[in-house]
Amino acid sequence: MRVISKLSATLSGALIFGASIAGGGAIAALSSASAHAAEICYEDDRGRIVNRRRPGYLRVDCPRPDAENAADRVEGSTARAAGAGRVFDYGLIRGRNKASAVPCVSSGRSECIAAAPTLDCKGGAQNCVTLAMPDRWRIVENLDAFQDLVGNDSVRYKYPWWDPYNRNVLKGDIPVNDDEWFFSINALSDSIVEVREVPTPIGASSTANSGDIDIFGNSDQVFFNQNIAAEFVYLKGDTVFRPPDHEFRFTPVLNINYVNLDELQGVNARPSRGTSRTDHHLGIQAAFYDRHLRNVGDRYDFDSIRIGIQPFNSDFRGFLFQDSQLGIRLFGNRNNNIFQYNLAYFRRLEKDTNSGLNDVTKDLRKDDVVAANFYWQDFPKLGFVSQATVVYNRNREDNEFFFDNNEFIARPASLGDERPRKYDVVYFGYSGDGHFGRLNLTTSAYYAVGSVEPGVFEDKKVDISAGFFAAEAGFDMDWIRVRGSLLYGSGDKDPFDDKATGFDAIFENPVFAGSDTSYWLRQSVPLVGGGRVALSTRNGLLNNLRSSKEQGQSNFTNPGMLLAGIGADADLLPSLRVSFNYNYMRFDHTQVLEAVRNQGSIDEEIGHDLSMSLIWRPLVSQNIVVRTSYAHLIPGKGFKDLFPDEDASYFMMNLVLAF
Repeated sequence: MRVISKLSATLSGALIFGASIAGGGAIAALSSASAHAAEICYEDDRGRIVNRRRPGYLRVDCPRPDAENAADRVEGSTARAAGAGRVFDYGLIRGRNKASAVPCVSSGRSECIAAAPTLDCKGGAQNCVTLAMPDRWRIVENLDAFQDLVGNDSVRYKYPWWDPYNRNVLKGDIPVNDDEWFFSINALSDSIVEVREVPTPIGASSTANSGDIDIFGNSDQVFFNQNIAAEFVYLKGDTVFRPPDHEFRFTPVLNINYVNLDELQGVNARPSRGTSRTDHHLGIQAAFYDRHLRNVGDRYDFDSIRIGIQPFNSDFRGFLFQDSQLGIRLFGNRNNNIFQYNLAYFRRLEKDTNSGLNDVTKDLRKDDVVAANFYWQDFPKLGFVSQATVVYNRNREDNEFFFDNNEFIARPASLGDERPRKYDVVYFGYSGDGHFGRLNLTTSAYYAVGSVEPGVFEDKKVDISAGFFAAEAGFDMDWIRVRGSLLYGSGDKDPFDDKATGFDAIFENPVFAGSDTSYWLRQSVPLVGGGRVALSTRNGLLNNLRSSKEQGQSNFTNPGMLLAGIGADADLLPSLRVSFNYNYMRFDHTQVLEAVRNQGSIDEEIGHDLSMSLIWRPLVSQNIVVRTSYAHLIPGKGFKDLFPDEDASYFMMNLVLAF
């Protein structure tokens, strides 16, 4: 009825589907009564005489049914004339001018008068028009043809191709060729400008600043990153109630990045490359085929399989393995979507060094991930989801030396004995996400067990036994949410024994404790003077001493992490949010740091991480998002032991445009 109310008075009456449907079908409207039978008429804001009253219309006398001027006829009336009625098919009249499509009705005199077209086909009216309907998605849209006939431009149901908010064939709202195949395009531009202070060593063989004789150089850096992504989806099926029967998805991402430092050998191992670097890369972040195997219930519980480069997240917040990798995944649900499952195998793709995107031009890594997880909705309480996970990571990169695009060694890590190694590790985990009343809660716990050969400091097989726990609780008070965060990743207190007890993930991308607004999560802090590794990787929480998150191997000989934080999100306006976050951080154990730095008595305290962000959505949607954030790390005793007299802060501006 909402559609009918938008039509001009010519379409008054109820829509019905008649037996005259042919090809794609047809639609007709049956008016409730002819104009001459109406006792009261009205004049609309365009001077037309109609028999439906609306606000602002003036009451007038109804015209005679034998009026000589078609303009005097009541809109929506049925012009009766002798002879058989003429039916005009939409497919035939498309492309004609309006006058040629209007039938002629005899007035009883020598001339003909133009009768207003109508969708009322009762009684064989000559001015009856039938609209062809290619499919059910274009029912309303095809009524534009009738609006063309009557010259009404005030009601339209076709929209520009660039309009994502209304029916659009490029957004998957209308099938492209028949009743089942849809095509969708999504585009995104993500621009980041970052001014940061990160501990930076002077060049090992040369320096850009005369007089530099210390270990530490200038910490000022400028970084720019631009991602342009396009997602192409071609799928078959009615996705309102069930998954698509077939889906093809392809997502290329073009990256352009620039970084400027004040020290040589910071952007490239060769001093001749200078202190700045501009790079670009085209990565493939998704390229898969999804097949709906079967429905297993009346409410569309299903089994599906997906093959190709696809996103996968082992838990709710991205603590263990959150990436887009090449693999095969069987997934589905049961019991009205109460139970869900995933069974997946991935052979990891190599990453581009500077963009972090997939690099399909290089050989696959000898690194396999097998994952199985099970979700239980409303367990143990309504509104809370529980998840059990088992993930196996098998790495066999023990016979190679791999250098990244900047000519730094990535595998094995330049740490300890610097020997190529392999490892097998199994992660057993539980995660939960939901709410208990007004308390929102997200939690994850993992235990890692396995072996690595050789160890970082020992040329023998070392057993892995490490643990991880994280929880974040939030409480909503009208337009403010307050948060509390707690995280523990075990550390290794004896790097020279036959056990590795430092927890490390496969590929972490945590959304936790302020996320990338936090300094420690956002920045990669290098372990200057202890090997070319990072204390923590970019967009990561764990102090894992890896060469890089993208191209390095997991390392279970690390100092671990303790974090406790509080924060708040305030929606000042529907389009404006401000967030504050404070995290206190410590190492679990520092014996590994003391060994690699050949330095005694390093304190466990990392420091206090203070951050604030502002998010503005001018259209109150995700089509335009402007974000600014600032973070400052107040160094603790342990950070000062590692980086004396070093500042640590950053400011970021981020613009996201989406179609």
